[in-house]
Amino acid sequence: MLQVENVNQFYAESHTLWDISLAVKKGTFLCVMGRNGVGKTTLMKTLMGLASVRSGRILLNDQDLSRATPEARARAGIGLVPQGREIFPLLTVEENLRVGLAAGRSKTKKIPDHIFELFPVLKQMLGRRGGDLSGGQQQQLAIGRALVLDPTVLILDEPTEGIQPNVVKEIGDVLVRLNREMGVTVLLVEQKLPFARRVAQEFCILDRGRVAASGAMAALDDVLIDRYLKV
Repeated sequence: MLQVENVNQFYAESHTLWDISLAVKKGTFLCVMGRNGVGKTTLMKTLMGLASVRSGRILLNDQDLSRATPEARARAGIGLVPQGREIFPLLTVEENLRVGLAAGRSKTKKIPDHIFELFPVLKQMLGRRGGDLSGGQQQQLAIGRALVLDPTVLILDEPTEGIQPNVVKEIGDVLVRLNREMGVTVLLVEQKLPFARRVAQEFCILDRGRVAASGAMAALDDVLIDRYLKV
């Protein structure tokens, strides 16, 4: 479904991603892991078109998106929940969701009912400004905003960062449901190992901008954890 073929990315003359190749099959839940500064967020931005590709290809269902705009990638079916949430603090919850709706593939102007089924708190707070929500509620709003795009691939960059444990569990439950029951392919960046093990089926470890290891989550052993993940 989502193929990354020998992608190289630069910031000015700094080479940040080195010949990255990934194949994410339809319905997969893949967790991208690694220490700080190894290129995880850069990879997510590159997939979404927020960082340019110097060489290599990004394909979704055999459609080459390597030079496509972020808006075109959203219409193709990629939804992004960025690190730090990046909601609009002065807009209401409803307005934030409608911003996502305007960029999506569907022509409907109605926020899908399943958004409020997944995140009931958003329905209760439709008229409240995004900046007035708690961190956990803002994260739920950021995920809801991505979901109104009706994505086939959902990318989340550290969605549990700075979130209280009970909301982390709720977010994990929603992601598992989206993947297992609704068939959404999920690409997750996550540093919390217990959370990653609970939700993801596969892993990919980055180290200094390169793929260092990948496989089924059950194959993520202590040797890999000690070598690439422990600080």
